[in-house]
Amino acid sequence: MKWLVLLGLVALSECIVIIPLTKMKITQEPIREKQLQGKFLDEQSHSLSQNSHPDHKFSSHGLRNFRNIVYFGKISIGTPPQEFQVNFDTGSSDLWVPSVDCQSPSCSKHKRFNPQKSTTFRHLDQKINLSYGSGRMNGVLGCDTVQIGNLVIVNQTFGLSQNQSSGVLEQVPYDGLLGLAYPSLAVRGTTPVFDNLKNQRVISEPVFAFYLSSQPGNSSVVMFGGVDHTYHKGKIQWVPVTRTSFWQVAMSSISINGNVVGCSQGCQAIVDTGTSSLVGPTHLVTNILKLINPKPILDDKQVLLCEAIKSLPVLLLTINGIIYTVPPHYYVQQISQEICFSSFQGGTELLNPSETSETWILGDVFLRLYFSVYDRGNNRIGLAPAA
Repeated sequence: MKWLVLLGLVALSECIVIIPLTKMKITQEPIREKQLQGKFLDEQSHSLSQNSHPDHKFSSHGLRNFRNIVYFGKISIGTPPQEFQVNFDTGSSDLWVPSVDCQSPSCSKHKRFNPQKSTTFRHLDQKINLSYGSGRMNGVLGCDTVQIGNLVIVNQTFGLSQNQSSGVLEQVPYDGLLGLAYPSLAVRGTTPVFDNLKNQRVISEPVFAFYLSSQPGNSSVVMFGGVDHTYHKGKIQWVPVTRTSFWQVAMSSISINGNVVGCSQGCQAIVDTGTSSLVGPTHLVTNILKLINPKPILDDKQVLLCEAIKSLPVLLLTINGIIYTVPPHYYVQQISQEICFSSFQGGTELLNPSETSETWILGDVFLRLYFSVYDRGNNRIGLAPAA
């Protein structure tokens, strides 16, 4: 699931493998920066061993972080390997990258997979059409070897994008998407990447985890097959998954200054690394924005003066009896020396229009604060304060 913050500021075997993620800005707005500042430093991969367990193998890469909330890392597809940057997304389940047959502007600015250059590629006679909050891709399915760090999956089905309709997809600094949600969200008849890691016994435990950097210079990490506990503080609190599609859990309430502002009757929360903001029903998000930003600037309810951050309240989320705090300097992002914006978005009522239950999406605003573990073996999510 991709919910991107595009503010109209002017228009307004015993193996844990760690893969680096890169954080970049995504925006088309002049006031937030028309273009990405600078270029990535060349990343040199290296292997690490945990002193506590010599059999634990890690694949790690140097990172350069840009201020905002898109995280991605490197994979390779084919023989010999063709490298791609992909968004590791817990809110979807498919793997796809652009194809050499794609002529969309968003494809031309990214690396494209060439099936003819891979000796292990197999064409599959099936077309696909995938929609996200940030755009749509049309293409075909193929099958090939996929490598994530030193994890190798054979016969992995993936999408080859032949058409991408979105200006956002043209702007993003990653090539494709690697979904990590449950198989029920994947294209029918296909097996997601993580399930193949598990089924082919590439990893020893059916677990993956994310540490998303909150400060420039820190590394962001996705790990497969286990948990590196140096990335969190305190005990991991486990929350059962309520529906095996998204990584979805029950949430009891959302409150500000002692007042419940959302989830008043209990609700569902989707934990989504592919979403940048805190997303909820439009009418509740509108009320929250009025509460924290009664005097918006630039005629935009999300935009405020940065000096206001120090007087803003803390957001409290209650999940499985545990209160998770989100301070204002996390839910408000700075976009210039004086101008900031609040990272709340509406729209979850569009997820399942026929359902009356309230749904929220806990995106990177939340996940930069809390290290998250996704346990497929026990259908649960673990949360702990990020180190």
